[in-house]
Amino acid sequence: MTVIETPDHAEDDVDAAALTVLPDVEFDTAPDRYRHFKLDIDGEVATLTLTVDEDGGLVPGYQLKMNSYDLGVDIELYDAVQRLRFEHPRVRAVVLTGGLERMFCAGANIRMLAQSSHAWKVNFCKFTNETRNGIEDATANSGQTWIAALNGTAAGGGYEIALACEQIVLIDDGSSTVSLPELPLLGVLPGTGGLTRVVDKRLVRKDRADLFATRPEGYRGATAVQWGLVDATVPRNSFAQDIARRAHEAAAASPRTGTQGVELAPLDRRETDAEISYPYVIARLNRSARRAEITVQGPAARPPADAAGVLALGVGYWPMAVTRALDDLILRLRTNETELGTWVLRTEGDTDLVLAYDAQLRELGDDWFVNEMVHFYKRTLKRLDVTSRSLIAVIEPGSCFAGLLLELALACDRQYMLDGVYEDVDPAAEPATIVLTESNDGPYPMGNGLARLQSRFWGRDELSSEAMAKAGQRLGAQACDAAGLVTAALDDIDFEDELRIVLEERASLSPDALTGMEANHRFVGPETMETKIFGRLTAWQNWIFIRPNASGPGGALRRFGTGQRGDYDYRRV
Repeated sequence: MTVIETPDHAEDDVDAAALTVLPDVEFDTAPDRYRHFKLDIDGEVATLTLTVDEDGGLVPGYQLKMNSYDLGVDIELYDAVQRLRFEHPRVRAVVLTGGLERMFCAGANIRMLAQSSHAWKVNFCKFTNETRNGIEDATANSGQTWIAALNGTAAGGGYEIALACEQIVLIDDGSSTVSLPELPLLGVLPGTGGLTRVVDKRLVRKDRADLFATRPEGYRGATAVQWGLVDATVPRNSFAQDIARRAHEAAAASPRTGTQGVELAPLDRRETDAEISYPYVIARLNRSARRAEITVQGPAARPPADAAGVLALGVGYWPMAVTRALDDLILRLRTNETELGTWVLRTEGDTDLVLAYDAQLRELGDDWFVNEMVHFYKRTLKRLDVTSRSLIAVIEPGSCFAGLLLELALACDRQYMLDGVYEDVDPAAEPATIVLTESNDGPYPMGNGLARLQSRFWGRDELSSEAMAKAGQRLGAQACDAAGLVTAALDDIDFEDELRIVLEERASLSPDALTGMEANHRFVGPETMETKIFGRLTAWQNWIFIRPNASGPGGALRRFGTGQRGDYDYRRV
C-alpha cells in the first residue's frame, strides 16, 4: 500500500493521523486509456501531445494545472515510449509538444511534491529519470529521433523532458522561455537530470549554467540559442512547418527498419497478498522477514528458427516475456512494497535452452525487434541496478544462470553458490553451474558504460579477461569461487545456515545506510551522465528533500504559492 502525507505536516515531524493510505500504484496503461497524452501516428512521424487533465492526479490533494505532472502522467509517458519502439517500427521521428496555449509544461506538480512522503518523492524522481533515459536510448539505439517542440514555456521538469530529446525548438512568441526554477523558488534541485544534462549533454558553459539555474524566469530567444539551452527559436507563423521539416529530415536519416509491429498486450499478472506471478517470473513476498524471493524461470522449448518466428511470437517470445515481467515487477515492488528491503534472486530451468536463446539474440541482433528486446533487457537490468534494495543471488541445483540470465546474478550485491547438492533433498541432482557468454562482455552495459563483469573486476582487467576466457564452460562452485564470480561457495552442511544468517543480518541493518553503500559499490569506475544523475544529483536531491529549508513547515517547497518566501537556516552544511 502507498502512504502519503497531508500538506499541513512537515516530513520531519509527521503526525500519524496525517497519513493517508492509498491503493497500490498500477503501471498498466494504453493509449486508449491515456488521460494526459494524445498519440498520433502519421507515417514515419509520431506526435505525442501533452494536455494534462487538471483533475487527473494519481492521488488526491492537488490539481495538475499548467500542464504540470505527477507519477500518473509519467506512467503514460513511459508507456508511450515503449509502444512507439515496439508497436510502431515505421516511426522514425517523434515530436513531443504541448496542447495548451503558450505552455509546454510547468514541470512536476509542486503541491504533489509538498504533500508526498520522502519515499514517494524519491521513487517518483527515479522513475521519471529512467523514462527520460529511455527517450534518449530510443534516439541512440532505435532510430527514433525525439524532437521537443516547445509551443510555450517549459519550466523545471517541463524543460527536463525537453532535455531528454535530441532537438529542442522553442516558439518565438515574445514570452515563452525555458527555465529551471527549482533552486530559487523551491529550495530543491531539478532532480530529473536538469543540472547534469545542461552541462554534460547540451554543453552549456558552467558559469552560464549557474546563471540559468538561479534565474527563475529563465531565458528565451537568442540567448537561449546562443547558450545552447535550445537548438532554435522559431516564430509562431512558421513553427509547425519548421517542426515538420525537422521531423521528416530525422526520419529520412534513420536506420530503423521493420514494418510489422509487436502489440504490447496486457501482462498476464496474478497477485495475492503473498505472491506476484507472471509467466516465467514469480515473486514470493515474505513480509515478516522483509524480503522478496524472486525466481526467474528458463524457457520451456527451443527458440524459433528465424527472425520471422521470433516476430510471430511477439510478447510470447521468452526473452521478451521475462523482460516485461521483470520490468513490471521491479516497478511494483519498488513503489508499493517499500518494507521488503532485500530481494533474493534465483533462476530455475534448462541451461541449454537459455543458452540457445542467448545465442539467438546475438545472431539476430540486426533484426529490429530483436534489437529492441536487447535494449529493453538492458534498460530493465539498469532499473535493477539503481533500485534501493539489497540484491542477493542464490545459485543452487536447478539454476540456469547463463548468459543473459547470469547478468541478474552479476547485478546483485552478493552471490552465494551451493557446492554440491542438497543431500537430504535430492542427492542425485546435478550440482549448480554458471555459464559465461559474450552477453556478459558488453551487450547489457550498466549506467557507467561497463559490463557488469568489468564493474565486478574494476581495475583488474586481467581477472575479467581470465573469466571471459572460460566463456561457454559449465563452471561449478569451486571454479566460480576461484574465478571470483561468486561471493561464497558453500557445501550442503553450511549453505542454508549461512544464507539464513546473511539475510537476517541484512534485514537488521539501517535501510538508509544500506542504500548509500549499495549505490556506491555498484557504480565503480568511470562517471557518466547517467551515473551523475542517479548518483551525485539524486543523492543530493534526496538529502535536500528532507532538509527543513525545503520540506520543513516554513520550507520553500511547502510555502510555494502562498506568497511567502522560504524560511531558511542560512548556515552552510
